[in-house]
Amino acid sequence: MSAPRVAVVTVVHGRHDHLRRQQDGLRASLRTPDVRCVVAIDDDPTDLLDEDVEVIPCDRTSRGLPLARARNLGAERAIALGADLVMFLDVDCIPGATMIDRYFAAHACVRRPALLAGPVTYLPPSEHGYPLAGLPDATNPHPARPNPPAGAVLEETNYDLFWSLSFATTPAVWRRIGGFCEEYVGYGAEDTDFATQAARRDVALYWVGGAHAYHQHHPVSNPPVEHLGDIVANAATFHRRWRRWPMPGWLDEFERRGLITRADDQISLTTPADAASALAKGPHPT
Repeated sequence: MSAPRVAVVTVVHGRHDHLRRQQDGLRASLRTPDVRCVVAIDDDPTDLLDEDVEVIPCDRTSRGLPLARARNLGAERAIALGADLVMFLDVDCIPGATMIDRYFAAHACVRRPALLAGPVTYLPPSEHGYPLAGLPDATNPHPARPNPPAGAVLEETNYDLFWSLSFATTPAVWRRIGGFCEEYVGYGAEDTDFATQAARRDVALYWVGGAHAYHQHHPVSNPPVEHLGDIVANAATFHRRWRRWPMPGWLDEFERRGLITRADDQISLTTPADAASALAKGPHPT
């Protein structure tokens, strides 16, 4: 019987320096992936990737970046190439040396349909990149998510904590969930929808200790006003599907600033001028 095959799927739209560092991290991993799929949204990173990396083109839509569709394309290609465990890694994330190995070990010991998620450290700005040898010393996972000890696997009951920055699952579980809902376009809520669907389909969620990933710095806003239009549209989609509001912290802050209105099951931008003003501010470091 052949050894199980592991795939890593990454969605790319720009951020080529980040993608290079991610590739360096994958090359240096304790266990390297058998399959790599890079889904390029209106992009062509082929020249900077290893020859055996599958590059899957994905067109941008009139509404924006189809992140959910891109992830689905990557997963389907990885499964078609024989992956037994599919790992999703955001283009901004460098894998820790043991990330793939920890995910694989957790997959081997969890005896039920599951999503496996790992802790993510947000790295500070750096003019000279992030040397792989220094990543272990930089480990400081996001405090809003669990960080089990290395080798531990911790079941999670709050599915809203799931994020797609770094997670793994099997083809059977992927099919059971149905992939990401492609009604979502652009930034926000598709992760929460995916996890909500997983909970409904009786798929467990586990945090995998030691499956560290390191998120490279880029400018952001808090709340992310530059994604205001996407977030409002995706929040409306989520509410229609699940009868509750996602991203409550962001929506509450947008409402406090007078950028959106919510009434019962409706959400909208206050005025186009307000949206334009919010977008003009752009991201700022946090």
